[in-house]
Amino acid sequence: MLLSRPTLTLKLAFFMITTIAQCNPPEEPIRCSTNFTNCTITNSYGAFPDRSICLAAEVAYPSSEEDLVSLVAKGTQANRKMRVATRYSHSIPKLVCPEGNGLIISTENLNRIIKIDKDNMLITLESGVTLRQLIDEAAKSGLVLPYTPYWWGLTIGGMLGTGAHGSTLWGKGSAIHDYVVRMRIVSPGRPEEGYAKVRTLEENGESDSDMNAAKVSLGVLGVISQVTLRMQPLFKRSITFVTQNDTDLSDQAVTFGRQHEFADMIWYPSQKQVVYRIDDRVSTNVSGNGLWDHPGFRAIPSLVLLILRSTEEGQEARGDVSGKCIGGKLTINTLIKGAYGLTNDGIIFKGYPVVGYQNRLQASGGCLKGHKDAELTACSWDPRVKGLFFHQTTFSIGLSKAKDFIQDVQKLVSIAPRSLCGVDLYNGILMRYVTGSKAYLGKQEDSLDFDITYYRSKDPKNPRLFEDVLEEIEQMAVFKYGGLPHWGKNRNVAFEGSIKKYRKGREFLKVKQKFDSLGLFSSEWTDQILGLKSGLSMFKDGCALEGLCVCSLDIHCAPQNGYLCRPGKVFEDARVCTLV
Repeated sequence: MLLSRPTLTLKLAFFMITTIAQCNPPEEPIRCSTNFTNCTITNSYGAFPDRSICLAAEVAYPSSEEDLVSLVAKGTQANRKMRVATRYSHSIPKLVCPEGNGLIISTENLNRIIKIDKDNMLITLESGVTLRQLIDEAAKSGLVLPYTPYWWGLTIGGMLGTGAHGSTLWGKGSAIHDYVVRMRIVSPGRPEEGYAKVRTLEENGESDSDMNAAKVSLGVLGVISQVTLRMQPLFKRSITFVTQNDTDLSDQAVTFGRQHEFADMIWYPSQKQVVYRIDDRVSTNVSGNGLWDHPGFRAIPSLVLLILRSTEEGQEARGDVSGKCIGGKLTINTLIKGAYGLTNDGIIFKGYPVVGYQNRLQASGGCLKGHKDAELTACSWDPRVKGLFFHQTTFSIGLSKAKDFIQDVQKLVSIAPRSLCGVDLYNGILMRYVTGSKAYLGKQEDSLDFDITYYRSKDPKNPRLFEDVLEEIEQMAVFKYGGLPHWGKNRNVAFEGSIKKYRKGREFLKVKQKFDSLGLFSSEWTDQILGLKSGLSMFKDGCALEGLCVCSLDIHCAPQNGYLCRPGKVFEDARVCTLV
């Protein structure tokens, strides 16, 4: 009976996930007690890594560049801290938090497509335009971005702020910022400039160093007003997912990205499986009107989310590793059989390959669509309901080192074979390709990006099953292999010493000083991750459980639950919370 509950609940969940048609869009991440003052802001998951409450004195919703200039000028004249927020606030770290009597500038109303130049294949848009808007509007003119993140709910400004990307080693690469040809950004100015300055940056222009800093800016240079992107003619893709044993994954991962334009991989280490995405352009004459609607991004009944979360909490409390492994295997099999949400005609999956236009296959986000339904349905992570609550550890490792890293993870799994079954419940480890970039805070070389999502307890003092394994993978990636953290994801530990890994980090700081000498668009968090201020690690009881520190004492773990600070099993320099 112990093992039947997760199996039954997951079957119920996937049945309802694949049949639900309605949804309840995410709520506004900013809340104010008095009109637009006395505010709090969170991320779309309802909790920052340190679970702190982010306060702001005021929020503003500009709807034009003129509004932005006015807001920045007033803020600069008052020496006021400012930060930029997006519609859905998807960054996990505290990038949106201002300091003190701070102002949040929301780009929610900066959501217009300004110009589509079909002849020159350029599109100019405001920074609050979402990826979904961009894809839809560009397709109407026969244009498309070749590579994007897989989730609709990101804004152009947010993607540039954090270096968001898709998956490819071809052409200019998979990062959105490498398709920017022009940008307008509003920054603090001198008194003689009216306390605000609008800069127009252009690719290969006189301000090339400024552009290379602004492409991935963490929001510390000012507010992006407008962006012009280089597009491509709308094309078709052909997609086939192939499941194989992971025995030779370390070799395949290094070469697979060169073989297929949109290649990625989903790795299930505890199941010893990997799913390869064989994905390439085909002629528009090839028949097919395929659609991608990933189950993880669909609206899910709140009751199902309650069952899923309660089941996993029960497994964690009982130490039910077998239940997690059975549930993980069922999740994998269901996704594989359902082609990860691909359909040949927008309705039914009939078989591979799935052929369709790029705008229908490059991203999805069904839970963003529709009208409010009293929270009967929600995105799976929506904090208004009892749904999924998780950590995301995401880093990129140079292709030259990726083979050894994968083999180290496999060694770890061979020591603890069921240790990553919990990751399978969140669809394994997504592996995407990203090329080196001229952006100062972009990827430094052609790399493989690893995206790991896993259970997070509502109680920060409660350890996870196999706490030590995921901590060791995190430290192995960041410290042994020099992995670069995704700026919009991760726990504090992943950012330790990260700025030193960027060859042009000092050049970025010079541009930051030029654009905002008073540091008005900087915050405690951005200063910490840029190496300008200490305090990134927060040493206290249980800090290692939440990734707020690397343990050095047993109290950083959970000694009351038998979790003590010990060396890693494969990466012996790691210090992890181990059940002893």
